[in-house]
Amino acid sequence: MTISSIEGMLQQMRATAQVAGGGAAPQEASAATESFAGELQRSLQRLNATQDRAYGKAEAFEMGKAGVSLNDVMIDMQKANISFQTAVQVRN
Repeated sequence: MTISSIEGMLQQMRATAQVAGGGAAPQEASAATESFAGELQRSLQRLNATQDRAYGKAEAFEMGKAGVSLNDVMIDMQKANISFQTAVQVRN
């Protein structure tokens, strides 16, 4: 999870706290919600891109293409796995 996504979540939590305290207008809360939804969508797109890149490298390695080492494939697969596990934990 990147810093920008964490900051987006923090902004949403602050907006929710202000609405609960009666200090913010409902328009600000809806803007924060849209921002959170947008950030969630972008996070899922990055997750998908990470997995696509890892599987693409694995396939290239299996086909014996030059310039693709096993080390790179394993690292990309682990990055994709960690990204996916993080997304599952956020969902839960």
